[in-house]
Amino acid sequence: MTAETFWDNLYDERETWGDRVNPLLVETAEPLPAGAALDLGCGAGGDSLWLAQRGWQVTAVDISGTAVEKVGALELVDGRQGSITAVRHDLSRTFPPGTFDLVSAQYLQTPFDFPRSAVLRKAARALRPGGLLLVVDHGSIAPWSWNQDPDAHFTPPSEIAAELELDPEQYAVLRADSPQREAVGPSGVTATVTDNVLLIQRSGR
Repeated sequence: MTAETFWDNLYDERETWGDRVNPLLVETAEPLPAGAALDLGCGAGGDSLWLAQRGWQVTAVDISGTAVEKVGALELVDGRQGSITAVRHDLSRTFPPGTFDLVSAQYLQTPFDFPRSAVLRKAARALRPGGLLLVVDHGSIAPWSWNQDPDAHFTPPSEIAAELELDPEQYAVLRADSPQREAVGPSGVTATVTDNVLLIQRSGR
């Protein structure tokens, strides 16, 4: 099975779109002025829609054609002030053009081979001066996670930052921690989960 087929199958079963925003994106982006945002691995589009409703111009990217089609349709949702441009990319091969004030990579994790560090390095380099790269990863296994491997390794954010090999004179790590929160899964089940959070800012010079 290819990565595209895997994610298409997952999203083909989804009934709701744009209904959930990731809380760490809200925490990070709520104080920011609207600008250009890139949502890597946009999934069901909750983050893209939340940003667009607050005036952001959002490029929403996913490997799944199903996700891209559904998220693109969120353009028509009432209350939208910005816009959403949904584009399919296999980020292991292509990366969207342009520069951005905010790049969000929420749970950009996959069971397939994926050059994640290289992709996140491209994301950092696509930031405008003063722009932010927010990377949020699973730091634990929830009951509804597609990954139920008890031996799964969750890379801490400090190691993720080191793997990016960014010039410290151009990029500053603003946050690298692993907070816990109560989360609700698709079927309404609740669980305490850990998020690995990395926030990087490009120099304003």
